[in-house]
Amino acid sequence: MAWVMSLKYLYVYTYWLAHGLSYRVVSRVFNVPKATVHNIIHRVAENIWDNLSKAMCLPHTVDLPAVGQGLVNVSGTPAFHNVVGAIDGSHILIKPPKLHRLDYLNYKGFYSVNMQAKCDSSGRFLDIYVGHPGSVHDTRIMKNNSFYTARRYPPTGYILLGDGGYPCLDTPICLITPFKEPVHGQVQQRFNYYQSRGRSIIERAFGMMKTRWRSTLFRALEVKPTFAPQVIASCAFLHNVCMDNGDTLAPDEDMWDRDDP
Repeated sequence: MAWVMSLKYLYVYTYWLAHGLSYRVVSRVFNVPKATVHNIIHRVAENIWDNLSKAMCLPHTVDLPAVGQGLVNVSGTPAFHNVVGAIDGSHILIKPPKLHRLDYLNYKGFYSVNMQAKCDSSGRFLDIYVGHPGSVHDTRIMKNNSFYTARRYPPTGYILLGDGGYPCLDTPICLITPFKEPVHGQVQQRFNYYQSRGRSIIERAFGMMKTRWRSTLFRALEVKPTFAPQVIASCAFLHNVCMDNGDTLAPDEDMWDRDDP
């Protein structure tokens, strides 16, 4: 499918995404049949899904020092100069599915699809992995991702930051998590403080994305679970496009993702 699509298709899709409306309402706004709206939305979402790499990709080796400096600024400590991203998952609310309902019931008690992502110090998504049901643990999702299985990121000598829901790893990737029960007084507590500041950027990234598309992501997605990953990926893709074009915004307080165990 060609990447270039008609502007009307994009208008229809972004209008639907921004307002969280039914296909019927969108069809009235654009004066086109409901079936046409359905086809446009699915076609554009699939097109974006197939072209995610045009808006998000892992940094090149030559860019890693700059990424690390960005995390130094976010965390507030030069000790994190080799940290090149933060990783976390976010639960995207969906309506209770007809099939495999319990698989989508997460530990918070609502039905969701998981979006796991890595971002840089600006809150720009470097990589996303969308589609696991809400009951699947973050660690299992990470270990099914090719960045982990193929050791794609971060490269040797560099680190990712994660919350307490992830294991602390040095292979196949280096992932640093907080001390769950600091036993060495101020040293470990101070580490946890800076680590928390550093990884807060991924929570902020999710918050910015959900603020931008709050009409769609703040309530249950009006789509089937099989289509939800493409819609969620579209939100992440357009989040990056907006940031690349200088369109940034602060996340609303109720949109912050704070899922620490």
